[in-house]
Amino acid sequence: MTDRIATISRKTKETDITVTVNLDGTGQTDIETGIGFFDHMLDALGRHSFIDLTVRTKGDLHIDGHHTVEDTGIVIGQAIKEALGDFAGITRYGHAYLPMDETLARAAVDLCKRPYCIFNVDFSRDKIGEMDTELFREFFFALAGNGGMCLHVEKLYGENCHHIAEACFKATARALKMAVTPEPRLGGAPASTKGSL
Repeated sequence: MTDRIATISRKTKETDITVTVNLDGTGQTDIETGIGFFDHMLDALGRHSFIDLTVRTKGDLHIDGHHTVEDTGIVIGQAIKEALGDFAGITRYGHAYLPMDETLARAAVDLCKRPYCIFNVDFSRDKIGEMDTELFREFFFALAGNGGMCLHVEKLYGENCHHIAEACFKATARALKMAVTPEPRLGGAPASTKGSL
């Protein structure tokens, strides 16, 4: 199996981002986005998916966090998609339930090259730390749209906003871990009845 590593850089008038992923890593992370709680969530995403993840984001935080969060999701998605190559030989589907104290979140992913996202999560607070809670939806939509993923993320129940956000990221991480794992019985073919994705 060839190395499943990719580095993507993207620069606009609003953000300057470089992301490196290694799908066969050990969950090592090195994250700098300028938003502390977002760094914490991306660290959880890398560690619990066992995807090595390096993120360097410089965004227009003097305006707000929107461009920083959404564009980081775009570039992480692009890096995962490039590292997957033709998506052949992988398990393709992944899912996870993630409990965190009073919260339970669920994530399911299909690495199918047909992007779609359902983010069925609500928050009772506008912010966690310095991060607007409405931006979590923007991140997951950007990740799925640019990563070729059909991604569903749901809060089944929960009250603490920190726990809710963290459970969503960790559930997504565990679902990705399952989906990107090579399936030797496929013999390098795609996991599809059509013969291609």
